[in-house]
Amino acid sequence: MSDLQGAADGRKPVFGAERRVRILELLRANGTLSLRQLAEAVQSSEVTVRRDVRALEADGLIDRHHGGASLPGELSREPTHLQKAQVAKAEKAAIADLAVALVEDGDAVVIGPGTTTHALAQRLTGHTDLTVVTNSLLVAQALSASPRIEVVMTGGMLRGPVQALVGSAAERSLAGLRTRRAFISGNGLTAERGLSTPNMQVASTDRALAASAEEVVVLADHTKIGVNTMVQTVPADEIAHLVTGDAAPQEELYELSARGVRLHVARL
Repeated sequence: MSDLQGAADGRKPVFGAERRVRILELLRANGTLSLRQLAEAVQSSEVTVRRDVRALEADGLIDRHHGGASLPGELSREPTHLQKAQVAKAEKAAIADLAVALVEDGDAVVIGPGTTTHALAQRLTGHTDLTVVTNSLLVAQALSASPRIEVVMTGGMLRGPVQALVGSAAERSLAGLRTRRAFISGNGLTAERGLSTPNMQVASTDRALAASAEEVVVLADHTKIGVNTMVQTVPADEIAHLVTGDAAPQEELYELSARGVRLHVARL
């Protein structure tokens, strides 16, 4: 919970109305959070927090969804790359360090947009005979000075918040491609819905990125595990690997593993 703004580390447990006020503050600072994250932040049980969330939803103050809660309209809110870059920095670096082992010299891979996928790209600069297909401006920039890496960019319309090319032109440029692995991220990941994102165009392009690879690798820090956003991109049973951090909710990881997802957990 060290990455949650306003977490209650070191404070005494709170009760009733004060606890609900703190839950609202946490959601305003962090967007969408799982019940586990909220329970840890207010030092209460998930059962208690679930009751609080139901009460806040009844008052119209928040939206409740599977395994967590958000502010009204938060499921469709798209954080900017800069905003996402401030969250779980050390964990994202550790995830990228671990994910590098899934890329070999001579591979052809897809890397989608996101702060953690960008961190992975920064760690691939020493690879040779590598072909990287991407719709991310930041991924392409990170690899642009590597003479032994061929970077193939999709077409498409620039979506500023994620610094990536999306839309029908991007999807058409991916059609017919076959790569070894697609490394993609998102805004939420659950065993029930798989990977999700707030924006329909981004989701559609992410699906095309995933479809161009033999295996899908999801890079997701613990703040995304157990979280739902508006549009599904990749169902859990189509995800071959998940690279995450050791703060991720264990129950959700167990359910993902039961659906055939191979887990790679970075230790901090």
